Amino acid sequence: MNIHEYQGKEVLKQYGVVVPEGKVAFTVDEAVAAAEALGTQVVVVKAQIHAGGRGKAGGVKVAKNLDEVRAYASEILGKTLVTHQTGPEGKEVKRLLIEQGCDIKKEYYVGVVVDRGTGRVVMMASEEGGTEIEEVAAHTPEKIFKEVIDPAVGLQPFQAKKLAFAINIPNELVNKAASFMIALYTAFVDKDCSIAEINPLVVTGDGNVMALDAKLNFDSNALYRHKDILALRDLDEEDAKEIEASKFDLSYIALDGNIGCMVNGAGLAMATMDIIKYYGGDPANFLDVGGGATKEKVTEAFKIILSDDKVKGIFVNIFGGIMQCDIIAEGVIAAARELGLDRPLVVRLEGTNVELGKKLLNESGLNIVAAESMSDGAQKIVELVK
Repeated sequence: MNIHEYQGKEVLKQYGVVVPEGKVAFTVDEAVAAAEALGTQVVVVKAQIHAGGRGKAGGVKVAKNLDEVRAYASEILGKTLVTHQTGPEGKEVKRLLIEQGCDIKKEYYVGVVVDRGTGRVVMMASEEGGTEIEEVAAHTPEKIFKEVIDPAVGLQPFQAKKLAFAINIPNELVNKAASFMIALYTAFVDKDCSIAEINPLVVTGDGNVMALDAKLNFDSNALYRHKDILALRDLDEEDAKEIEASKFDLSYIALDGNIGCMVNGAGLAMATMDIIKYYGGDPANFLDVGGGATKEKVTEAFKIILSDDKVKGIFVNIFGGIMQCDIIAEGVIAAARELGLDRPLVVRLEGTNVELGKKLLNESGLNIVAAESMSDGAQKIVELVK
């Protein structure tokens, strides 16, 4: 789960991370009032969307008076920002962060991630702040420094200071930078983050070490124990189909293709998408209904696929272990009859109760193409869609 920058900064403040003073605004008048309340000569007007690259897309403006705040807020609110992370469709700006300006002396990068290779949390740092870390990794990887953190003891002061020295934090601010990094790591672990990224971390003219931006992502599987974080969810920033899927505990991710997929098991779902691509098609979604899905759950999954206008055909690929093929068949039939099946549907069933499942589909009166194997099914749906 993602949250907005201003929300991330509020979370980090609880752990002692220094951030600029700021206020969220949903209207132009609120933006002006927020700038007036902050009382600084310079304020920054920042678009709040779940994507990076906002500055390059015109979503971050520096205002030197209230008239400029009003002008920039009017320009950005309601604008569709297109960045390297939004895709070509972009995201509409519905809220702003009005923040105090600060005297920036130097920008750095600090991030915390889970390294799947070591099975440990890793803190990364670079003196190339303000630049996407992917670009730094591609062009100057020697400028990225890492510390692998032992979960039994956490990020140690010597590790944090080692990173601070490596990225050339001024000597007199090394202790502040180390405290910043330890606080960031503590927040990462306490809140079950998957990413905690500060880009840029800045040192200021008055000797502060501050998070000028903040990106926090959270492990959705741990949200049951973080009601405060779940309350920060902005449904306007999420795909409507993904929101609907979450209500029924379905694993669904929207993609850009035109072949809808309904599969049981994450591994089989990935393999299904791969084989569709292999035969020249494009999957419209990742959808895992899980091993113990009910008829109602399968029906809702099918409805979600059919609600996507980009979907021109559907491939149902089920291997029945725990999941029974007749349950899948009943769900598909129920949804198809309720919504009206107006697109090609290819079904491959194998496993528990497969003959009963095939019998239900054959006797349903629906226009369903049977597949003998995953490969056969992928070829058939790609040809039907073409």
